[in-house]
Amino acid sequence: MGLKKIVKKSLGLGEMGFTKDGGNINWFPGHMAAATRAIKNRLKLSDLVIEVRDSRIPLSSAHPELQSQLSAKRRILALNKKDLANPNILNKWVHYFDSCNQDCIAINGHSKSSVQKLLELVELKLKEVISREPTLLVMVVGVPNVGKSALINSIHQIAVSRFPVQEKMKRARVGPLPGVTQDIAGFKIAHRPSIYVLDTPGVLVPSISDIETGLKLALAGSVKDSVVGEERIVQYLLAVLNSRGTPLHWRNLNNRSEVNQFESDNKHEYNPKDLCPQRRKPLNVSDVLYVEDMVTEVQRTLHVSLSEFDGNVEDENDLENLIEQQFEVLQKALKIPHKASEARLMVSKKFLTLFRTGKLGPFILDDVPDVNSPKL
Repeated sequence: MGLKKIVKKSLGLGEMGFTKDGGNINWFPGHMAAATRAIKNRLKLSDLVIEVRDSRIPLSSAHPELQSQLSAKRRILALNKKDLANPNILNKWVHYFDSCNQDCIAINGHSKSSVQKLLELVELKLKEVISREPTLLVMVVGVPNVGKSALINSIHQIAVSRFPVQEKMKRARVGPLPGVTQDIAGFKIAHRPSIYVLDTPGVLVPSISDIETGLKLALAGSVKDSVVGEERIVQYLLAVLNSRGTPLHWRNLNNRSEVNQFESDNKHEYNPKDLCPQRRKPLNVSDVLYVEDMVTEVQRTLHVSLSEFDGNVEDENDLENLIEQQFEVLQKALKIPHKASEARLMVSKKFLTLFRTGKLGPFILDDVPDVNSPKL
C-alpha cells in the first residue's frame, strides 16, 4: 500500500481539504489574495523570475496557480535551504530540472557566496536582453517560509556593497512563521543596465487538493501549524520515516561509546525556541551538548522502536500502532513529564523543531519524477 493511502487511513485524514472555508482557521488571509493579484500584475513586467522553493520539497513547494505564468517567463528555480536537504538526492533534483530545460540552482539563502552564484546566473540569463533594455526587473516569488526573506537579505547585503546609497533601505523581516513579508519592495543590484530585484510575500493557493502535498508544506513550515495541528504533522513525519526505514540507518547510535555527563533528572526543560539558530547570542557549550545528546537519544529511541517492531509498516493498522508506541518513547527521550496535560503536543512541538532545524539529518520528502513525464 502506498504512503498516500496509509496517510489517509492511519492518520484519520479522510478527505480533509486544506481550504479557505475550513472552519475557523484563517487559511487564506486577505493579504495573500491581494498579494497574489499584485504578483500576477508585476510578473507581466518582469524580465526574469527567481522562483524560490524548499529543497526538501522541490515539487510540493511550487505555487500551482502561478506555474503557467512563470513557465512563460525567464525563470530560475532556486532550491533554497540546501543545508537541510540530502545532497545526493538534491543533485538528482537539479539534474531532473535541467533535463526539463529549466535553469535550477541549489542555494543556502544565508550564505552570501551561495547567493552570489545565483546572481551571476541571473546576470547571465539577462545578457540576451541587456542590449535592448536600459532597466531590467527581477522578481523573487515563492510560497511562505521557503526562505525568500533570508535570500533577499543576502541579496540586499551584496547590493549595498555595490551601491552604498541603498544601505538605509529596510531589510526583509525573517521569522519562523509563514507569511511574514506582506508587501512588495525592491532595490538595485546592478548598473548599466540597471537591474532591480523585487521581493514579494509568500502566497499559497486558497485550497490544496492533495492531502500529502498539504502535509509536506505543513511539515516544512509553509502552512501554519494551527491549520493541520502539530500532532498530525508529526504523525505524518513518523509515517514517512518508518515507511522509508530511516531510523534503521541510525543503528550505530544504539550503543554509544560515551555517556553524556550532562544527563540529569534535574535538567531544565528545553524550549523549542532554544533549538533555533541564534546568530547574535550563540548557545553555550553545555546547551549545545544537551541538544546533541537529546537528538542522539531521539534517534536511538526511534531506531529501537522500529527494529523491534514485528508488524508491517505498509499496513495502516500496524503503522498506526507503531506511531503510537513511538509517541510514548519520544516523550521519555525528549524528557517531557508524563503528567503534563499537553504532553503529546509538547512531544510534537519538540520533534518538529528538531526536524525543521536539521538536527535529525538532511531530508528530501518529494520523490524525483520520471524524466519522461516532467512536472515543474
